[in-house]
Amino acid sequence: MKLIYQNMLSFLFVILTTLGIILYSVTSASTSWEYNRTYKSLESYAGNLEKIALKTDPKTGQIHNITGDNIRTVEQVLSERNVQFAIFDYNNSQVYPTPPTNVKLHLKQSYWKKLKQGKTIRNIQKPQNTEGNPRLRKDDNRSYVYVLTPWFQNGKLIAAVWAGSDVSELQTNIGEINRRLYFALLISLLAAIILSFLLSRYQVNRINRLRGATKRVANNDFSVQIESKGRDELDDLADDFNQMVKSLEASDTEIKRQEQRRKEFMADASHEMRTPLTTINGLLEGLAYDAIPEESKGQSIQLMRNETKRLIRLVNENLDYEKIRTNQITMAKRIFDANKPLQDITSQLEKKAETSGDELILKPYDGALQTYADYDRFVQVIFNVMQNAIQFTNDGKIFISGIRNEERHASVFTVSDTGIGMSEDQVKNIWDRYYKADPSRKNRKYGESGLGLSIVHQLVENHGGEIEVKSKLNEGTTFIITLFDEGYEHKPNEEK
Repeated sequence: MKLIYQNMLSFLFVILTTLGIILYSVTSASTSWEYNRTYKSLESYAGNLEKIALKTDPKTGQIHNITGDNIRTVEQVLSERNVQFAIFDYNNSQVYPTPPTNVKLHLKQSYWKKLKQGKTIRNIQKPQNTEGNPRLRKDDNRSYVYVLTPWFQNGKLIAAVWAGSDVSELQTNIGEINRRLYFALLISLLAAIILSFLLSRYQVNRINRLRGATKRVANNDFSVQIESKGRDELDDLADDFNQMVKSLEASDTEIKRQEQRRKEFMADASHEMRTPLTTINGLLEGLAYDAIPEESKGQSIQLMRNETKRLIRLVNENLDYEKIRTNQITMAKRIFDANKPLQDITSQLEKKAETSGDELILKPYDGALQTYADYDRFVQVIFNVMQNAIQFTNDGKIFISGIRNEERHASVFTVSDTGIGMSEDQVKNIWDRYYKADPSRKNRKYGESGLGLSIVHQLVENHGGEIEVKSKLNEGTTFIITLFDEGYEHKPNEEK
């Protein structure tokens, strides 16, 4: 079933249930009110009749007998209301209207006991039920709403009056009220159907907007945005949808960028692998067919070893990055003095720096440079950052330093160069896999894949530390690596 019809049925069910309860309550209340009004009127008539009929002789103090003329006079006054009376004396015998000869009419004993107790009886007389009811002068085939009230004199029951009104008039009034209620119910039902349809269509249209937007997103159209007024859950869903589209758009852009870089990397890697493989294959064929002079064989073997190491390094960098990225490596963190590894790394890279005309300057730290990290991975991070600085610096200086920041409970390491530097866009992308700030610089001594800084960034994150890059084009680059002490976490919003 379509959602619009489900919503309509839901609205109608609630509205009809509410209207049904209201209708039942109002009809019951109106019927009860009409009967009570009639009973009170009849009790009032019976009370007035008592005042008229029971007169006391001022001389003797005796009550005059009840006369039929007085009662008929009252009945004539109330003829438009179809009110009739019947009188029963203290012996529970009907004295008005006068029953037929040799016929004695009495009220039910249960009624008479209640009357003696001063209670008023309210009831409805059916024409087929003649037992214990009065014999009226006319219209005995009608139903009557009646009351029985006692008349007392000096504490004694001297008579009882039966006052009744034709029930058809009462039913006519109740029927008129019910007809108006049913008419109002019909109008309300029609209005409910129209309103439920409009409300349902409005809600369904909002959902259809989401469906349409979803289809556009499924077709890779991320420009869609749904208007939201923040009024209800559907607007909240629209806000979430808009956020999702933005995330998907960003992810799609990133995927395309990464895919482009992957293609570039595969092209570069294929080229880099093809060259050493071709070289190795040519040398092997030369050795196999004795095409290489004896004095050149040692040089050929060394060349093959160098090319093989290049291939191994290229493969290892990719494997290392995947392991680090997926947390497949175990961090054996401990506290050590970082002065010693900084000196060792500087010594190892001095010859490589000299080939580019660079000078490595290690600023010593006065005291123990206590650092909490995995020793081997720390060496890998600093080595890669310094190697990157050498690769992009010619005839310049590279400064290496380490200090303690006791306020932040951390060790801070800085590698700064006077090389070619980077633009703001290049700085944003240097952590991306396969990215090279300057693709023309493919120094085969230091790395061809563009994974070195990605590995550095991932390792620092795995340590719970932070790394910051400051660079200006043609002025140089500075890497700042912060590794926190044991038990202290990196807080991104913390002032440095």
